[in-house]
Amino acid sequence: MTTSTTTASPLVGAIDQGTTSSRFILFDTTGNIVASHQMEHDQIQSEPGWCEHDPNQIWDTVHECIAKTMEQVPDAVVSAIGITNQRETSLLWDKVTGQPVYNALVWHDMRTSDIVHELLQGHDINRFRATTGLPLATYFSAVKIMWLLRHVPGLRAKADAGDVLFGTIDTWLLWKLSGGAVHATDVSNASRTNLMDLHTLQWSDGTVSRSCLYMVISFMMLGPMDWLIDCMQYSHRL
Repeated sequence: MTTSTTTASPLVGAIDQGTTSSRFILFDTTGNIVASHQMEHDQIQSEPGWCEHDPNQIWDTVHECIAKTMEQVPDAVVSAIGITNQRETSLLWDKVTGQPVYNALVWHDMRTSDIVHELLQGHDINRFRATTGLPLATYFSAVKIMWLLRHVPGLRAKADAGDVLFGTIDTWLLWKLSGGAVHATDVSNASRTNLMDLHTLQWSDGTVSRSCLYMVISFMMLGPMDWLIDCMQYSHRL
């Protein structure tokens, strides 16, 4: 951890949400690290080959990392924040309450092997590659969504009613950071779902209900970061 007690120029923040930990880093205009904080989060492995993450714990660790980093530079002016994340890890949450309907299924979770085998019947591993650029595999979000819809009681009905939202970890963090105002991702994350059409850079027709999908963007400006930093310091309002 690098610590500075004062800074004069605007800083850029980076949320790094990975498979085993979350961290927040502040950089100056020359790319030097001014301050950072990192926290590990749990690996939930209830069955062989399974791995889940608690979405609320992920948010809590990101929230605390931002707060702890900002404590190191209380006079900092943060001009922008970026997110880098474990891309294929996927979750669904209630559109009204904002609460996850189940833990996030981690990218290397293997519970969807049977679904992949089912989708391969009469087809080969490249069934969707021409559209999505990806093979059929347990790695990607599409089959994780299918598993959740089949195994979480009542979820299919809620999804059909438009009351469920899907996201990779970047989308979940944007949702939480914006207080539920932003449901979006970028092309990099969307390209790892096996749901995005590489030719249009939008969701592929006929893959999954668009009511639970989010906006695909190549760039987005959320505006001044003052409101975000204010929310992050010593509070749990979001």
